[in-house]
Amino acid sequence: MIYFVYFLILLTFIDFFAQLPIMSTFAISLGATTSFAGFIVGAYSFSNLFSNVFSGFFVDKLGSKKMLTFGLLATGGLLLSYSFLGSANHLLLIRFLHGITAGFLTPAAFTYVSLANKKSKSGKSMAFSGAAVGIAAIIGPAFSGIMSKYAGYGMVFRVIGIAMLLCGIITLIFLKQLYKEDGEEKEAGNKEISFSYWEMFKNPHLFSSYAGALALMYSQGILAYMLPVKIEQLGLGSHVSGALLSVFAIVAVLFFLLPTNKLYDRYKTEYLMSIGLIIKAIAMGLMSFTENLSALYLVLTLYGVGFALLFPSISSGIAKNTDKEKRGKAYGLFYGFFSLGAALGSYITAAFKLNPNEAFISSSFVLSVSGVFFIILFKRIYTMEKSRNQA
Repeated sequence: MIYFVYFLILLTFIDFFAQLPIMSTFAISLGATTSFAGFIVGAYSFSNLFSNVFSGFFVDKLGSKKMLTFGLLATGGLLLSYSFLGSANHLLLIRFLHGITAGFLTPAAFTYVSLANKKSKSGKSMAFSGAAVGIAAIIGPAFSGIMSKYAGYGMVFRVIGIAMLLCGIITLIFLKQLYKEDGEEKEAGNKEISFSYWEMFKNPHLFSSYAGALALMYSQGILAYMLPVKIEQLGLGSHVSGALLSVFAIVAVLFFLLPTNKLYDRYKTEYLMSIGLIIKAIAMGLMSFTENLSALYLVLTLYGVGFALLFPSISSGIAKNTDKEKRGKAYGLFYGFFSLGAALGSYITAAFKLNPNEAFISSSFVLSVSGVFFIILFKRIYTMEKSRNQA
């Protein structure tokens, strides 16, 4: 059933990516002004940020299966309700609730995957999870764009909503509850959770995963926001930006699925994370100077390699550095930083009125500084650990 959970990750992120091309125009079709439409789009990210952080507590307390079931059924029901909305105010409310229920899915799904796989293979399992996210990034926008054009906005939400409801029922009936590895069959849900968020930040390995997630999505937010603008300035068609983003996603998915995924369990995740950050930094820096379409495809290919090294490394870093009864909380905070990074990327770019090239350079700076900092940090950590072991 582990492959079914990978499919749930795919479906969860299809729901997210499918919203991107259509939500603002859907809001305007319900009578929203341009500014109010932007507020409606942001309502999901705002509620999803806090939901990701706090849903991890319930994942640890009640178990990942229960939270997956709740998230799928609640999100599926809300998606069906999009078809019956009569005003932009109603859409704002549903978007806010949608962000809350969807926030339960990613921590629960990634916790389940990490518990279902042996710790020594956590990197490879997170590579498969990353492949699911990458495939969703390709399928989601294309699906919603085509479906909304020929069948209307409501059909987009109905199809995904029905799929989530069916998966919620399958999860409830067939997905196995996970047990602890002490030889006794105990419920995975931990009844007494005393693990504070501050403990996670004090752990340098967890801190690096959270900072890596923030840097990753900061650059991703800038890329999604400013690449279409750069393409427009170069006088190319709007479809080109979609093709470029697909190239990055396809490269990452291939890296996740091909034998290259053995890298994640062969080398230290912290060093792979640092290398991924630096490769992404180089790609973003080159993007600011590149004016040729063929060169842009090469740059996005390089960006895809950096993403492929970074995402599984920071994800498996959570699994390798937390106890099982605390992992839901750790993953919840992890995806909270994902949401925060994406919001910061677009917000800072807009607040400082950066043009595409300036935004790409700022992203390159953040990524390169992060990569170098973590190389120095991890070298010191491993030196200290080696000294303690020798003593």
